[in-house]
Amino acid sequence: MKTSIRLLLIFCFLTAISCKEDNKEKPKATVSEADMWMLGFEKTDINPIMTADSSYVFVDPVTNEDVQWQKADVFNPAAIVRNDTVFMLFRAEDNPEAVLGGRTSRIGLAYSTDGINFSKYPEPVLYPKDDEFRKWDYPGGIEDPRVVEMPDGTYLMMYTSWNNDVARLSSATSKDLKNWTKHGPVFESFQDGRFNNIWSKSGSVVTELKNGRLIAKKVNGKFLMYWGELFVNLAQSDDGIDWEPYLDKKGELLHVFNPTIGEFDSHLTEPGPPALYTEHGILLLYNGKNLSGEGASKKVAEGTYCGGQVLFDAEDPSRFIKRLEVPFICPSLPHETSGQYKAGTTFIEGLVFYKNKWFLYYGTADSMVGLAVKSE
Repeated sequence: MKTSIRLLLIFCFLTAISCKEDNKEKPKATVSEADMWMLGFEKTDINPIMTADSSYVFVDPVTNEDVQWQKADVFNPAAIVRNDTVFMLFRAEDNPEAVLGGRTSRIGLAYSTDGINFSKYPEPVLYPKDDEFRKWDYPGGIEDPRVVEMPDGTYLMMYTSWNNDVARLSSATSKDLKNWTKHGPVFESFQDGRFNNIWSKSGSVVTELKNGRLIAKKVNGKFLMYWGELFVNLAQSDDGIDWEPYLDKKGELLHVFNPTIGEFDSHLTEPGPPALYTEHGILLLYNGKNLSGEGASKKVAEGTYCGGQVLFDAEDPSRFIKRLEVPFICPSLPHETSGQYKAGTTFIEGLVFYKNKWFLYYGTADSMVGLAVKSE
């Protein structure tokens, strides 16, 4: 976090003008020496960087029929650096005629040597099959991946299994990013499956930047993961596959970060890309959704998803320290306020450090992939 005060001032100015105006009052930001913990990003001139493509076809193993697996949308990507190349694992949906939430999602793989221009592999790498995980994964599919590198070089993906009934946070591992082994819902074993049937999403594993790569880090002897949708919860794990959620004194899920009424994240706070263990604390970039109606912020449009940042104590990761009061990224481009989710979405999910820059990949209105960059 060596950004100068001058660059941070520029960042805050750009943040204020980037959020969707819609005749609303623009957010105002102030910056001080104490705000050196946050990351600032600017959207690239080339945006979006990935769109749907109906020419990609594969045989669906559930139906044994040819499927145009990314005909409808591509969005909500994870990203990771491997062998000096950025690999993106993106969510793709097949049927453009289906309603929001009614399509089948699969995870595709793409690679880039500049972080901007990506080449896609012809078939998805993780998708519903006629296997033991079908009851979790089908028909809705596999959604919204986050990917981290484990200390032993294995890749860990956290994703949402969607069976059109209950969303469940699940895990998979891989040695090469192409061939994945599913492990099922991450809370299936904890307390005899007590939390296996609750709505769970968006697993942001705590990582540390080492030699230019984000590596999952154990804190107090455990891997950690911020997760949730309406609020942020915390979980710990020995192996990254089976997780134990933090509980409060009553034995219920511990809320470590909640929505703020009257602000851009008044409806929900949903973890974004892998969290960062830094000298200032644990930095979580998250997705904040504005309410519609009572309690909504008047600074951004109702129902809009913007990106926020929050800092937790490195020694006690459940302890909230500070929240960035204004969103650092909001829908401002035409394709970010159209598509499946017309209220506007910049849904942040992929983060890499590549060629001395931070690359932040996000979904735009549940339809395309966008990019914002920060120079170190």
